[in-house]
Amino acid sequence: MGRILVIEDESDLQQVLDYNLRQTGHDVIAAALGQEGLRLAREHRPDLVVLDLMLPDLAGTEVCKALKRDPATRHIPVLMLTAKGEEIDRVLGFELGAEDYVVKPFSVRELLLRIQALLARRNAGRAEHDAPLAFGVLRIDEAARRAWVEGREIELTPIEFKLLLTLCQRRNRVQTRAALLDEVWGIDAELTTRTVDTHVKRLREKLGPARDYIQTVRSVGYRFDEKPGR
Repeated sequence: MGRILVIEDESDLQQVLDYNLRQTGHDVIAAALGQEGLRLAREHRPDLVVLDLMLPDLAGTEVCKALKRDPATRHIPVLMLTAKGEEIDRVLGFELGAEDYVVKPFSVRELLLRIQALLARRNAGRAEHDAPLAFGVLRIDEAARRAWVEGREIELTPIEFKLLLTLCQRRNRVQTRAALLDEVWGIDAELTTRTVDTHVKRLREKLGPARDYIQTVRSVGYRFDEKPGR
């Protein structure tokens, strides 16, 4: 069980979430405004944030951006709630670093299962990824969401960091564009894969001397080779 921060301005929905989360053993902290939610996140360091995209004072996208930019809260998983269901909105949410996305109206049971899955993934990853990963000139600290090349920190967007980490954790194995879309963006494989190529290109540019770790497998996808040029 975990401590859940719910940032939602609809009082009826907030009460429903509060009741059901407490029934399943979670502690709940609630906020109706984005700024209040940010303050509570920094004060209480919840295990997960349930974030409405449409808030009266501050857009949920801005709240998510602020959470992921702050070293004190960037590790906290964010599940976005929104009445919008278009692909562009989902892509934007994941670009900003959200871990999951649920469209209103939704089944409370489905939401609880998604929350449980995010908490389980986070808890499982804590022990496994406490120590930074190191490959030659490249070092990655998952807990801190930071990466360095030749000792110099490189600035990565949340989606770029997640892409690099996913490739690294599945090193020496080919990852199809569809698999990366599903794992990194949470987007169905039937949608365009061009976004993967665009982000890989940008990631390589930022990696500089470490760019060769990410290899293109023609007509298939990409592979992280921990010993490039061997």
